[in-house]
Amino acid sequence: MTTSVPALSSAARASFGGRALAALVALLLGAAPAARAQTWMVSTTAHIKLGILDKYGQLGPYTATFVVHSEKTGKDYFLVKQLANNQTGVDVLFPTDPSDPDYFKTEGGEAAVAAPGRYTWECRVKGVKAVGGRFVFPEVGNDVTVINK
Repeated sequence: MTTSVPALSSAARASFGGRALAALVALLLGAAPAARAQTWMVSTTAHIKLGILDKYGQLGPYTATFVVHSEKTGKDYFLVKQLANNQTGVDVLFPTDPSDPDYFKTEGGEAAVAAPGRYTWECRVKGVKAVGGRFVFPEVGNDVTVINK
């Protein structure tokens, strides 16, 4: 069985060709169709600021080892900071971006993420817990508003 497809008339071909040429010219000239609505891209990332300070500057240079424990996964994340002679304290963000040379990671090198849940933390100086605490990462979400013209 053969199926025949009707040929386009010369008027239809010209009309189609004209529309295709107009669309091509519009694209080449950068004339994009007008946007009818704006959609926003959005991101939310939670961070916790942890810190330690030798209030009276009595220690001199020291090493601060921050340890964050996830109660949900049982993993410990470490960040070691060397403090110079004139530096009495330091603040760090948890989690730190893995592209940062100093980031929170497990002993196996796995980077910490801001997963919702309960955490405990401590900072060790000379191998002894100096300070500590706890925090909760909340669930985060984004709302997007579409603005119509």
